[in-house]
Amino acid sequence: MQTKQSKIWLNILSLSISLLTLLIFWALLTNDGKIPSFIFPTPKDVWEKFLILIKNKSILTHIWATLSEVLAGLLIGMFLATILGYLLAKNPNLESFLSPLIVISQAIPTVAIAPLLIIWFGSGMISKVIICALIVFFPILTNTIVGIRSVPSDLFDLMDSLKANRWQKFRLLEFPGALPIYLGGVKVGATFSVIGAVVGEFVGANKGLGFLVNVGKGSFDTSMVFVAVFLLIGMALSLYAIVTIIEKTLLQWKNAE
Repeated sequence: MQTKQSKIWLNILSLSISLLTLLIFWALLTNDGKIPSFIFPTPKDVWEKFLILIKNKSILTHIWATLSEVLAGLLIGMFLATILGYLLAKNPNLESFLSPLIVISQAIPTVAIAPLLIIWFGSGMISKVIICALIVFFPILTNTIVGIRSVPSDLFDLMDSLKANRWQKFRLLEFPGALPIYLGGVKVGATFSVIGAVVGEFVGANKGLGFLVNVGKGSFDTSMVFVAVFLLIGMALSLYAIVTIIEKTLLQWKNAE
């Protein structure tokens, strides 16, 4: 236990040192005044802009709008990808039929179809959720298929010899066996979901962190753009960390091996 705690503190210390180094380099680069603030703001400019947005409470509305889109899109994408991924993993004929269509759908850049989704579903939350779900769908689908098929076949033979039913095979064998690979796909999807929300907000929105970036860009308020970008990074990292914690909790049996 002590070793794990030491490792955690070491990771926190390493991250803190890295961030502090980056901040010092940023300050040294911009504080001499040679670079105009509307091109590259100083850390002080960005912090003051953040405090202004916090004071008038507008930033909270934008954060909540983006977070709602991200969470809804991630959950819907996870659900659909997990169900379809399991069906494809268990039915090769169905996979042969649907795989080309899935690959073709992923070959279309989301940025290209985002305007169509805005036209079809409006500039509200629904279009952003659909974009998020589309982005997270493929990595989770792929990892679900790979995870289910990674379970050794001799373990299925063992379950058959014990006369296990379909549900018991899934609960005791397929689910825990596929979980490490599946959660890897969820971690990727969690970070991609933030990208999906921002893409949708770039195309058409009246609130959200992506909308805030557009406003800052249009008014040459680079500090506002930096604030929005840092918040988006924090959101993506937070989602990744949450999935990582869930992963470590559910895979304690694997870590104990």
